[in-house]
Amino acid sequence: MKKFISTLALGAFLFTSCAVASQKEGLNVVLTSGDTQTQMMAMVLSMMTIKAKKKVNITMCAAGGKLALKSTKTPVFEPAKKSPTMLLNVLIKKGASVQICPLYLPSIGEDASALIEGIKVAKPPKIAAQLLNGDYTTLSY
Repeated sequence: MKKFISTLALGAFLFTSCAVASQKEGLNVVLTSGDTQTQMMAMVLSMMTIKAKKKVNITMCAAGGKLALKSTKTPVFEPAKKSPTMLLNVLIKKGASVQICPLYLPSIGEDASALIEGIKVAKPPKIAAQLLNGDYTTLSY
């Protein structure tokens, strides 16, 4: 009986968690890490969110901003046989909103022409509003 109640409670918890997650409008991703494995995880979870027909907002800053540059080449990871750069480009094509921190480009002596097509320079009030929107889950890498 005790095992049955525990199983029932776990099932109720999982059902409630899934129901709450499915009610979310989308995902905010703040990427500051320059680590390519971390970047890959951020792109994979963003891709899963897009596939679930949810919105994705990605903001890149600091070392994570390098991923937004046309000149950046990232390694291909197994078993996906994809790189963070490859997934980022697919996400943009699928409608993800991708922005770079407004401090990043001036700090490296570049302008918006250095960015991958589809990436815009972030407007802080808009990013703040996205991060405060309770209809989105926010992940920071």
